[in-house]
Amino acid sequence: MLPALRRLPEVQRLIEQKGYFVVHAPRQAGKTTALRSLAQELNASGKYVAALVSMEVGAAFPEDIGAAESAVLESWRDSLIGQLPDELLPPPFQDAPPGSRIGSALTAWAASAPRPLVVFLDEIDSLRNGVLVSILRQLRSGFSGRPERFPSSLALIGLRDVRDYKVATGDRDYLGTASPFNIKVRSLTLRDFTADEVAELYAQHTADTGQQFEPEALALAFELTRGQPWLVNALAKVAVEELVPDSSQPVRRADIERAKALLIERQETHLDSLTDRLREPRIRAILEPMLAGEIPGAIPADDLRFAIDLGLIRLASSGGVEVANPIYREVVVRELAFPSRAALPSIQPSWLRPDGRSDTERLRDAFLAFWRQHGEPLLATAPYHEVAPHLVLMAFLHRVVNGGGTLEREYAIGKGRMDLCLRHGQDTLAIEIKVWRDREPDPLTEGLVQLDGYLQGLGQPGGWLVLFDRRTGQPSIAERTRAEQARTPSGRPVTVIRA
Repeated sequence: MLPALRRLPEVQRLIEQKGYFVVHAPRQAGKTTALRSLAQELNASGKYVAALVSMEVGAAFPEDIGAAESAVLESWRDSLIGQLPDELLPPPFQDAPPGSRIGSALTAWAASAPRPLVVFLDEIDSLRNGVLVSILRQLRSGFSGRPERFPSSLALIGLRDVRDYKVATGDRDYLGTASPFNIKVRSLTLRDFTADEVAELYAQHTADTGQQFEPEALALAFELTRGQPWLVNALAKVAVEELVPDSSQPVRRADIERAKALLIERQETHLDSLTDRLREPRIRAILEPMLAGEIPGAIPADDLRFAIDLGLIRLASSGGVEVANPIYREVVVRELAFPSRAALPSIQPSWLRPDGRSDTERLRDAFLAFWRQHGEPLLATAPYHEVAPHLVLMAFLHRVVNGGGTLEREYAIGKGRMDLCLRHGQDTLAIEIKVWRDREPDPLTEGLVQLDGYLQGLGQPGGWLVLFDRRTGQPSIAERTRAEQARTPSGRPVTVIRA
């Protein structure tokens, strides 16, 4: 655990100022844990009565305001018994007309509290439509009665900021404004962990068990997660409980690598909920050009903020946007390539030598034969049209590694390319993908320069440059697919695949 206020330093001041505010962050970023801990700290200070209560059960009644309110208040009663001593519990919630029950309960609670009341409303954005709007309006109506007849300070806690709360039955209909909760003074985001905080958290495990994390393991854990709290915890949990259960043995860099692969392969609930968003039009509009190596065009500010709030992308330190961390980057591409992987025909591993190692020339021939025969129909299986050939190629390469290797991806945003690194046993193959589009020159020369730099970074003597020709009016895939040899500017031999 980290102190709750460390990641939300502004909250203390907002509470002292009787502020109403929003705390939003991606799923499993630690919002509930941090705010519950903060409520405990506020109660222990003797200055406030504070509690975290959930709105989630109201989501079961999207069209019945009264039923939603009653279910929410019943859940509050149960959860508060464990949070507050008897003398600080609210009075029994009296019945009130539908559409006023939450406001009435908060009024009675604030009036009976011996100290200013602070309430954190968790999972507020699980509510929809009229139920959500009704509760927001009740909060706005009661606001002027604080602190004697309404909470002195109140926070809405959820995945999104207020403007992105859903207010209609369709997934793409959003409030689009802070009203009817225009009383908020701030919207706060719970930041991810820093590298030092990841080390601090893992050191708490060491203090408890004696099991060390080697410095390289700590560095890789932060590099892979960029401090996303669920990923930080999940990596360590897999490492210490499954891969290195003997606490006398340290956790090494290789263990964190294996833990990453297991998390991605299992597609745990946290990662699964993330991939559900990939087909939303406003998420696709951001991700599709990024995957193709292009800079996303004019993106509405609300859409960009929404993708950042989901935790899917972040603002890059060098400018622009990027996928939030390497694990998400891997998950995104694997998920998008899954339909193509599922549609792949059986492929015999003709590229394997008798000793189990890969023969890159045979692999090239196997891909050319596969692409000529199956490329056209498989392109239709990819959910993102602009990167369909990339996804089909990756589906093929997944069959190549098939549990015996890894496929690492890097999309060079703004460079018009995607880089792949195929590792299978002792063998490494570096691949760069570029697309030839209408009204553009042949990307061969630029691709050779870019691949040269990629090969240098990997320490590889050669690799593949795959050029997908997406220009209109071209011959069929079977006719135009071929391989040729070339050299990079520094003289490295390269197989150029024109597909």
